[in-house]
Order: sequence, then structure tokens, then C-alpha cells
Amino acid sequence: MANYYDKLLDEFPELISMEDPYDENDVEGMVKFTASHKDRIQIVLDDFICTNPALLRKAIKEGAGNASLIKLNQIGTVTETLETIRLSRKNGYNTMISHRSGETGDTFIADLAVAINGGQLKTGAPARSERVEKYNRLLEIEEELGDGERLAFFPDSIDND
Repeated sequence: MANYYDKLLDEFPELISMEDPYDENDVEGMVKFTASHKDRIQIVLDDFICTNPALLRKAIKEGAGNASLIKLNQIGTVTETLETIRLSRKNGYNTMISHRSGETGDTFIADLAVAINGGQLKTGAPARSERVEKYNRLLEIEEELGDGERLAFFPDSIDND
């Protein structure tokens, strides 16, 4: 797999991000891949950390990944979600807010992505109504903020370390 990824990254230098390039149980593979490619691409941990602060701490300690996929309903509480985001940032990991399979038209994740200055929102191609609604919400937020305004709130007070 490592050889395949090396070839893929050489063949497609415009590739900038990979999500879960190894199985969540393949710590050794993920750590080696991160060591080789962390300065070249974003390595997003999804199933490897499951929006769980304890799993993220382990990944950080092992040297796995450099970005966290954040799924609010994966961990179960807003507090744990914000703790995972805070821990990611504290350790130099990018964050990507994501919907879940079977997503509804609820647009909260668009607001969350902007509120925490998440930088990235994974919601899929705007091909179905539940996805288009999130893109429309981002446009509404942009309009509400106005020219040159940015919302960059993040609750740094959540600190359990």
C-alpha cells in the first residue's frame, strides 16, 4: 500500500489531502505514512479517531495524521466535539467538519464550521437537497457577515489537559 500511495502522490502532485489512507487498526502503517508525507499532504483521520479526544491523543502521541475529521454526532456531545477540535488545533492538526451518512437537511454543521473557523466542510457534492442546503447556509452566513468580516470564535476555555 505504501508503494502504491508513493506512486499515486508522484503521479498526481496536485493531490493535497487523503482521508484514512490506512485502516483504523493499522497504527504502524498510518504512522509511517504520516512520517513520509505529512509535509506534502493533509492526512485526515476519520475512523482512526472517531471525533474522540482520547483516540486523538493516542494518534498525536504515535505521530499519526495531521488533520482531524470532526463529526458531531459520531462522539455524541458538543463538549467532546469541541474538545477534539481544541486538541487538534493545539497540536497543529487541521480540522474538517463533516456530515454523517444518512445526513438530513439540518444545516447546523455549516454554522459550526464557520463558528469554530474550521476552514473545511465535508458535505459532499451539491447533488442532493440535504447537501445543497448546507452550501446555501454557507452563502447565507457569508451574506450575514458582510464584506471583509470573518467569524473566528472558538471556545479556548474548553481545556481538560
